[in-house]
Amino acid sequence: MRAFLVRLPSGARYWTVLDPDLQVVPVADSFLRHIRFGRDGAESTTRSYAHSIALFLRWCSRSGRTWQAGVEQIGLFMTWLAHALPAASGADGAVMAGPGAAPARGARRVNAVLTAVRGMAVHAVAEGTGGGHLVPLLYEVADDRDLPAEARAGDGRMTWRMRARHRVCVPESPVARAADADIAALLTACMSARDRLIVLLLARAGLRRGEAAGLRRSDVHLLADSRPLGCEIERAHLHVVRREGNPNGAWAKSRRQRVVPLDFLIVQAFDTYQLERAGVAAARESDFVLVNLFRPPTGAPMRLDAINELLAAASRRASIDPPVRPRQLRHAFGSNVADAGNGIDVIASLLGHSWVSSSQVYVHPGPARLREAVDRVPSPLAGAKVIR
Repeated sequence: MRAFLVRLPSGARYWTVLDPDLQVVPVADSFLRHIRFGRDGAESTTRSYAHSIALFLRWCSRSGRTWQAGVEQIGLFMTWLAHALPAASGADGAVMAGPGAAPARGARRVNAVLTAVRGMAVHAVAEGTGGGHLVPLLYEVADDRDLPAEARAGDGRMTWRMRARHRVCVPESPVARAADADIAALLTACMSARDRLIVLLLARAGLRRGEAAGLRRSDVHLLADSRPLGCEIERAHLHVVRREGNPNGAWAKSRRQRVVPLDFLIVQAFDTYQLERAGVAAARESDFVLVNLFRPPTGAPMRLDAINELLAAASRRASIDPPVRPRQLRHAFGSNVADAGNGIDVIASLLGHSWVSSSQVYVHPGPARLREAVDRVPSPLAGAKVIR
């Protein structure tokens, strides 16, 4: 069982799962096509799901189970998944009766694989190719008391939802964010105005790597009044728009368009970048904001991996080890917005999160905020009379 990229005549692409005879696995293919085209999911989502489902079907095949029997014994799959090294879970390998080795996959990876398997099973039940008894084996009815207050019903009443039965506890850890000092060092180490703009778009506007690489010039409005452009949003801002078929593979994860306000630092960086870009003839006609200026093909939109490369190079020049990754800059923006006292709804809107709970990680106070809160508590002696 292996994941495989499918290119359709229309140019659309999605990932599926092939069996050892290189035949499409129907139950997996139907689910992955539904994710890609029925729910307008990203190609990268089907890729992640396809690799996860391939692991599950590989385990089913080697242990002599059908996929439905595998769902019924998903607890055994979790044990194998957590402990099977690549030699055992790869294209060739055997299934062991117990752990047999130290953990090979973390809790987050195990939970991500289980999410894909549950989705495939529920889709199969919905379309009639899987038994209805599988759903209560995978989910239990739960209340909403463990959700953030913003995600609960607004009338104060308790509501019910489906909760996955099988999951691994993920240790709570601080979000991996870039320190403000590291961001300043990166900006100093950047060799061009374009690179400085990229750092600021990720660290001061919270864009994902694919959103920054997919920006078009028409998405950026830097005027104090954009109504002549047909936009009612005031002051400098940009629009994050999901588009298919970008030649550089850039993709906005969220289906919903969102508006991100821009501060003076980003506006100034745009101005400087425009002067730099104007000196490259091949870049003048491109509608993409971020284009190749210093290596061929000049004028072509920047690739996603090029953003990682420039951050790694700037980190080396700034003596930052390990190097800063794009996601850490986005996390820094979310954390700074939370530290400024903004609510979780504002954070979710700025970062483009579909679920408010996705932004919960940013509102956990760090040691500095906890210390500040304790220091603000007045001493009991301050308002009491001291009797001698």
